[in-house]
Amino acid sequence: MNLTANQFKKDFGQMFENLYAFDIKNSTPIQQYTALGNYLRILYSDDWNKTNKKYLGDQVKQVYYFSIEFLPGRMLKSNLLNLGILDTVRVGLNDMGLDFDNIVKSEADPALGNGGLGRLASCFMDSIASLGLPGNGNGIRYRYGLFQQKFVNGYQVELPDNWLRNGNVWEVRKENKSVIVRFGGQVGLVKGANGNLRPTYFNTQNILAVPYDTGMVGYQNDVVNNLRLWSAEIPPEEEIHYHTIAEREQVNKITEVLYPDDSNYEGQILRLRQEYFFTSAGIQSIVHYYKQTDLTWQNFPNKIAIHINDTHPSLAIPELMRVLLDEEDLSWEQAWEITKKTMSYTNHTVLQEAMEKWPIDMLKDLLPRVYQVIEEINRRHIDKKLPLYGSDLTYRTAIIADGYVKMAHLAIIGSHSVNGVAKLHTEILMHDVLNDFYQMYPAKFNNKTNGITQRRWLHLANEELTSLIDDKIGIDWKTNPAELKLFKAYITDQATLKKLGEIKLKNKEKFAAYVKNEMSIDINPEALFDVQIKRLHAYKRQLLNVLHIIDRYVQIKEDPSLSIQPRVFIFGAKAAPSYAYAKQIIKLINALAKLVNNDKDVGDKLKVVFVENYGVSLAELIIPAAEVSEQISLAGKEASGTSNMKLMLNGALTIATLDGANVEIRDFVGEENLFLFGLNDQEVQTFNENGSYHPREIYAANPRLEKVLNTLIDGTIPDIETEGRAIFDSLVYHNDEYFLLKDFDSYIESQEEIDQLYKNKTKWNQKSLINIASSGPFSADFTIQRYAEEIWKIDSQLVHLHHKTFLTEPI
Repeated sequence: MNLTANQFKKDFGQMFENLYAFDIKNSTPIQQYTALGNYLRILYSDDWNKTNKKYLGDQVKQVYYFSIEFLPGRMLKSNLLNLGILDTVRVGLNDMGLDFDNIVKSEADPALGNGGLGRLASCFMDSIASLGLPGNGNGIRYRYGLFQQKFVNGYQVELPDNWLRNGNVWEVRKENKSVIVRFGGQVGLVKGANGNLRPTYFNTQNILAVPYDTGMVGYQNDVVNNLRLWSAEIPPEEEIHYHTIAEREQVNKITEVLYPDDSNYEGQILRLRQEYFFTSAGIQSIVHYYKQTDLTWQNFPNKIAIHINDTHPSLAIPELMRVLLDEEDLSWEQAWEITKKTMSYTNHTVLQEAMEKWPIDMLKDLLPRVYQVIEEINRRHIDKKLPLYGSDLTYRTAIIADGYVKMAHLAIIGSHSVNGVAKLHTEILMHDVLNDFYQMYPAKFNNKTNGITQRRWLHLANEELTSLIDDKIGIDWKTNPAELKLFKAYITDQATLKKLGEIKLKNKEKFAAYVKNEMSIDINPEALFDVQIKRLHAYKRQLLNVLHIIDRYVQIKEDPSLSIQPRVFIFGAKAAPSYAYAKQIIKLINALAKLVNNDKDVGDKLKVVFVENYGVSLAELIIPAAEVSEQISLAGKEASGTSNMKLMLNGALTIATLDGANVEIRDFVGEENLFLFGLNDQEVQTFNENGSYHPREIYAANPRLEKVLNTLIDGTIPDIETEGRAIFDSLVYHNDEYFLLKDFDSYIESQEEIDQLYKNKTKWNQKSLINIASSGPFSADFTIQRYAEEIWKIDSQLVHLHHKTFLTEPI
């Protein structure tokens, strides 16, 4: 985009006065941000309109990515970068006497996702647009985000995340595209005009689904795709039926908050309402769009691909069937063929408790017609597979069983493609977790290792490192991340290694200033920064990290003169509100931090920082400062991980189990450039199968570990009597489900190797450089290219040759 700083200043000043009717010199940063956001949206609106018209006019095949989470982060800098005017606007604002960084920080960071799942969806939206692919997002416009995390006396407290307090400049309300979503009621057969009986709905609760569209700006390619988030409202014609605030509140709750507490019936049914609401609205919207093409229904899968991101949108399958059967009068056979060819499904977990299932009565009462469709899908599946596979295998794959409707089973049976998100994860799905389905549908299964967008996690988050790479290898890597491997040529270049260290130190100083300002904790930027940032879950083993910190603390207390590598341990994590054990771990970390950070014997040798309310913007601050990346989940439990990729991209060295995408990171970076420890997935599986794991024996036989564990219950760490005892018992007496005690010695050994290597800054920086240079294959651009070619069958719409061929597969 051609825009000079002078033209920007003139246009932006006029935009501000049009919005606020006073001089910009008297404005606040939030007013400046609002004006700038409106200015940019107008700037790319023509491309947005042209993109939409091109897709419809050329009748190109489009993908619709259904996800209950989208975690976009702040969009101002991202849109400026992708429009190619980041530097121009920064200069222009500086000339006007305005603080660009303050304007950026005034944007809300919407917590419309819980972690990796939602961030992945947003990285994918960026890559789809940047590759010029015709793609759309479909989700929920939550009035409040996940929650705002506060620590009170070390405990997590959840507050509303009111991200819409000042509005959202990037969205456009499209009331003309609204649809009705029905809940409850009864279904009856009524004779239609053609004499055929057709299902008709009675006494339903009708909800108006209103779309809010946000432009997804491609990287300097004039493409603007669409992210559509739905808001639940009372239909104007039905206002008369809502007499009380409580009745109105029931409608508002549908899109009020991400992941309501589902530990009780009311929370579960709200979650199910959410899932049907956005899938039904999305399906209806797609069908309305398709009917504008005047193509036959048989062409639907040739023009529409619908992707189910985890099981939350699985109801898209019976909902598309319902629309095709009830509203478009297709036969079951026609509708089912279309649905299967249209739908594809990504599985994101190997944890059985995360495989969604709904009580039959709940689903039947809330969605009677949809349940009928699911029931028929299940009946036909059983009838077809029974003579081929026998009763045992067939009934193990049933959608309806044991009083529940199993959503993963529905997603697999109703899709033409099922993919995992890392090679190891996909292997576990095929040969263990989903082996029954793999036996039936081997051709459906495939792997698509997750990726991240370098545009946000390097270009924006670490501008100095980006400039260094530009200086050394040119700028082609920005549109073809495989070119990052050229950076390896500088592994022995002392000037480059020195500059790399200087950039890391600056980023550490920046984070240290944040910690001092926000938390009143002094941390030494010269210490090693050890980072674990991800949602708090037992299988991710933040607790193993804690045991290592306690071990260091015990050593220092036993010998205050001990020479040990100074470290700052940095945590960022939210625990689900109803996940008691995870919240106990948070309390433990905060209590340990309070103890360690105020112990004069410890000084700068050891600090613990647990940032509140971890999210995308904090990740952009922490990741460039990180030197050690903790990827220590129990092998076989993490589907992929993406923080491992972001930290690697920014030069952190990984300490890891062979879990998720860590396996592929090892393959690309080389085993000598990370720190591996612990059991592998086969060893874990063997222990689980033969029941031969006895953590109490390990505790009794390992004096060093015994000292560490005893601090949980002997008063060493103050104010954790209840939490310490519960955690101690879970590890020693309740069989240590995630094998922390088994992996402890191996983990400590790797941590000591890290200490030794850090003493040699040249070698450390060399390994850091190799990690950066090896991170290209983990670009979301490559992941999306594989989805587009192998699953969705969609083509890039970029017309310029240099855009068409800018990606080459990583080697």
